[in-house]
Amino acid sequence: MSQPISVHVWSDIACPWCFIGKRRFEKAAEAFDGKVTVEYHSFELAPDTPVDFEGSEADFLAGHKRMPKDQVTQMLAQVTQIADGEGLDYDFDNVKHTKTLKAHELLHLAKAKGLQLELMERLFSAYFEQGRHVGHEDDLLAVAAEAGLDVEEARKALADGTYRAAVQADIAAAQQIGIQGVPFYIIGEKYGVSGAQNPEVFGEALRRASEDSTVEQAAAR
Repeated sequence: MSQPISVHVWSDIACPWCFIGKRRFEKAAEAFDGKVTVEYHSFELAPDTPVDFEGSEADFLAGHKRMPKDQVTQMLAQVTQIADGEGLDYDFDNVKHTKTLKAHELLHLAKAKGLQLELMERLFSAYFEQGRHVGHEDDLLAVAAEAGLDVEEARKALADGTYRAAVQADIAAAQQIGIQGVPFYIIGEKYGVSGAQNPEVFGEALRRASEDSTVEQAAAR
């Protein structure tokens, strides 16, 4: 019996391409003839972002990328259209841009509880589709509860910084690997895929990883 193909994903919940990439990878995994395990790793695109950023997503990106706001607005409209093609309803006018560190800490708690994929999905949706402020602890804990986490356990983990070191370890690992942008996928411990690629690209990486695994298992017999 073939082993599941491991997939490690570096991602930030404030990354619009990460949610799009999630949908495209899911399509590839659904079509793949084999089992896949997915683990998300922390990455902060803008670690200096304040929890309460004053302004819109367009305002933030215009300053962060040093681009004219009109150009940023057009770019966001294009991303919204692409997201719509993946069944996602982005609403950049209502995005509450914020620091994502606490969200990443809770994603590590969720991983320990077997709920990481559920929380990642809900955080992406809360941020890009629902206009919720996931930098505010109470709002973040509400999303965590919807994913099945115990609110008081999650609140204590944030207060104690239980998973802060794990977040930093993920970020350090990304730097060591040379990851400069997200999403970034490592499939089968070997194949790197950068960006929200089409399902066919993910599917090819899964097939190659599966073939490698088959060869390795045969050699070990």
